[in-house]
Amino acid sequence: MSGNEAMPPGTQQIDAAAARRQRRRLALADQPPWLHQEVAQRMLDRLPVIKLQPAQVLQRRPSLGGGDAGLRQQYPQAVQQWCEPDETVRAHWQQRLRRGWMQLMMDRLRGGSSPDVVGQAPLGAAQLLWSNMELHAESDKPGLIREWHDALAVDGFLMFSCFGPDSFIELRPLYEREAWGVPTPEWVDMHDLGDMLVHAGFADPVMDQEHLRLTWGTPQALLADLRALGGNVSVLRASGLRGRAWRDRLLGALESLRGPDGRLGLSVELVYGHAFKPQPRLKVAAQTEVPLDQMRAMIRGPGKH
Repeated sequence: MSGNEAMPPGTQQIDAAAARRQRRRLALADQPPWLHQEVAQRMLDRLPVIKLQPAQVLQRRPSLGGGDAGLRQQYPQAVQQWCEPDETVRAHWQQRLRRGWMQLMMDRLRGGSSPDVVGQAPLGAAQLLWSNMELHAESDKPGLIREWHDALAVDGFLMFSCFGPDSFIELRPLYEREAWGVPTPEWVDMHDLGDMLVHAGFADPVMDQEHLRLTWGTPQALLADLRALGGNVSVLRASGLRGRAWRDRLLGALESLRGPDGRLGLSVELVYGHAFKPQPRLKVAAQTEVPLDQMRAMIRGPGKH
C-alpha cells in the first residue's frame, strides 16, 4: 500500500506520539495489562490448530502482551526472541532479564531458552510471529503488517490480536452528549485488517472476532481499569488538560452505563487473526531470472527442506 492510496477507516486516527507514551507507561509496569493477559491465554488456546512446530518464536512488544510463559511452555525447544522497538523499554527489559539470570538458568535446565531482546527483528528468521494487542494502537498499520511479513521465514505463521470497532462503543454517545470529543479512535474492522494482510503478502488469513461485556461496581473502578489498558490515543480527542471538575462530571456521566444488574458495563470486541507467509511469487516478464536456490525451493514445495 503506497502513501498515495486511501487508508482503511480508522487507520489515520491514531496519535503516534500519544500511543508511544501510553505503550511506554504500560510496558514499564510490573505486569502486562490484565485484559492483555486474558487475550494472550485465549490466543494460546488457539495454537493447537497450527501443526507447525517453530524453531524460532518472535514476540512483538512482549511486555504488553503477557503470552511469554505460555509460548515457552508450548514450544520449549524454540529459540525465543523479543522485539521491542522502544529503546527505553528495551533497555529496561534487558536490565530486568539480567537481574533475573538465576530464573533464566532454571528455564534453560527445563529445556527453555532466555530471550534475545532486539529493537528490530532479523529478516526472514522466525517461524512464529506473535503480536498480542499491539496493532490497534499502531498509527501505520499497513507498515507494521509489512514488518511482520518481513520478519517471518517462508512457511512461517503469524498470530495476532487487537481491539475491534465495537470496543467501548457505549462511551461514544456519552462523550458526544457532553461535547468531550471522542473517547477512543475508530478501531479498524477485521475485514480491512484481512485485506492488509493479503496486500502485505500473507496467504490464507483467517480472521475471527469475540465480544465481551466488562462490568464494574463503581465509575472509579471503571476509570482505573481503562487507564490500565492505555489512554485515549485518538487524534480527535479533546486537547488540553482536564481538571477535577471535569473528572467529577465524567464520574457522574458514567452512571448512565448501569445495566439491569446494577453494574456499569462496557463492550469489548476482540479481533484474532493468523496467516502464513508463502513462497514469493515470481513476476513474469519477457525475460525472468530466478536464483537457483529459489527455483529448487519452489520445486520442492512449501514445508520441504
